Amino acid sequence: MNEALETARRAILRDALRAAPFDGWSSTALSRATSSAGIDDALAVKAFPRGPKQLLAFFMAEADREMVAEAARRGLDRGPVRARIGGMIRLRLEILAPHREAIRRALALQMLPGRGTDAVTGLYRTVDAIWRAAGDESTDFNFYTKRALLAAVYTTTLLRWLDDSSDDNEETWAFMERRLAGVLRLGKVRRRAEKLLRRLPSPLSPLVRLRHGRSSG
Repeated sequence: MNEALETARRAILRDALRAAPFDGWSSTALSRATSSAGIDDALAVKAFPRGPKQLLAFFMAEADREMVAEAARRGLDRGPVRARIGGMIRLRLEILAPHREAIRRALALQMLPGRGTDAVTGLYRTVDAIWRAAGDESTDFNFYTKRALLAAVYTTTLLRWLDDSSDDNEETWAFMERRLAGVLRLGKVRRRAEKLLRRLPSPLSPLVRLRHGRSSG
């Protein structure tokens, strides 16, 4: 990746995170961030040719990258599966903690018509990064079932965390542990996933496309 573009992207994102709580993930926020970061407009267009949509995707990718790096430092790929995954989710939300309102605005945007593909793609990449950083080496059916189940846990935990006013987010972590206990219990993962996926037509194809970097949108 071009070093100048990478530097510009991170500078714009830094200032966009200050603007997003007020302006959302919008062209206005992107323009203000570009100006306040001192980035030339032409370079900003090269950095984010798809505009605020790409800026938001970059934010999520940066959070995933930071999570993976910090997980390696903490040794979160060791221990029981439930502890590894719980530690990874908690780490991911700790990274997002300074930007709760920006996350709320992002979720509101992703719920708009036509934005579902972006939301699913971002979620898949996050749960895939969590499993990989936690040391998962599964393949075939297990690869997809683990990510499908974790997506449900991560999403509901994220929503609980956004409105958590308890000390040190204790209510969120207790909620997360209950959800993990429900979906990661040995012997039940495959049966739960198979029951879920049987309800869907061509259940694996969307995950296959995302795993290999392809999208229908």
